[in-house]
Amino acid sequence: MPEIFALEYPQSLGVYDKYAEAQKAVDFLSDNQFPVENCLIVGTELKQVERVTGRLTWGRVLAAGAGSGIWLGLFIGLLLSIFSNGSTFFAAILGGVLLGLVFGVVSAAFGYAATRGQRDFSSVQRVVATKYEVLVEHKHLAAGQQLLATMPGATPNPFA
Repeated sequence: MPEIFALEYPQSLGVYDKYAEAQKAVDFLSDNQFPVENCLIVGTELKQVERVTGRLTWGRVLAAGAGSGIWLGLFIGLLLSIFSNGSTFFAAILGGVLLGLVFGVVSAAFGYAATRGQRDFSSVQRVVATKYEVLVEHKHLAAGQQLLATMPGATPNPFA
């Protein structure tokens, strides 16, 4: 872990359900001249969340493959056109787009066929924290606890 994320004997100042609450606590400490450079906000109790965005069909898979292939082919065609003379300029671009289209469709078809119907949906995934813990170096623990006890709306935290 990089040195910037390391604390000397870290101790817990509090555990919060939302990042905004942990951020608010550190902001309160900062407003009261606490040395916040000795703090870390750590996301804990991680979980992976997958949001299903749609159903995959052969048509959607091939269209997506064609689209990405065209963009790749256009890029390659433009690179090739730099080294061509005036008469082959557009041929290089068109050739790149057509080859990219074919490559994109074929590679998408192979990829989708390889799943054999085991994953007929598209999705996006993200790892999220369900708890946020404010850690502080051990030598600043008591001062941090005293300050946080004076924070408006503060409640004693049994996890700290």
